[in-house]
Amino acid sequence: MRIALLAVGTKPPEWVRAGFEEYRKRLPKPYAPELIELAAGARGTGRDPKRAIQDEGARVLAAVPRGARLVLLDERGSSWSSAQLSQQLGAWSQDGRDVALAIGGADGHAPEVSAKADQRWSLGPLTLPHMLVRLILIEQLYRAWTLMTGHPYHRA
Repeated sequence: MRIALLAVGTKPPEWVRAGFEEYRKRLPKPYAPELIELAAGARGTGRDPKRAIQDEGARVLAAVPRGARLVLLDERGSSWSSAQLSQQLGAWSQDGRDVALAIGGADGHAPEVSAKADQRWSLGPLTLPHMLVRLILIEQLYRAWTLMTGHPYHRA
């Protein structure tokens, strides 16, 4: 199993990049996600926001590895505790398929992306900056892996 993190938006702040890399290097290779940054759709005066969402969706779908399980980060998805995420991670690794975790753009996922999703994961009811979601997501993947392996990082 390989994990790809498909993230709409480029050029994260240095502290996000550094935090992401810190947790990434802690994870063993099969669980360390490859970050694939995708350009956001053009927004602004005189531009159609639906077109921006559609463009982002096309880029997300093109980046999903063939045969991968597509898991959308979506406020309407299932909220998992860290222990439940650990169970999901274990199930994904037993499945044998690659996993693509997708963080949408400012206006969410395109309908075409939502239609192809195998699962939807919500980080909770808060609205979070998309760059921060990258950091929260990888920390939670690390926490889930430590729970799977009995590492003392998680204290509940």
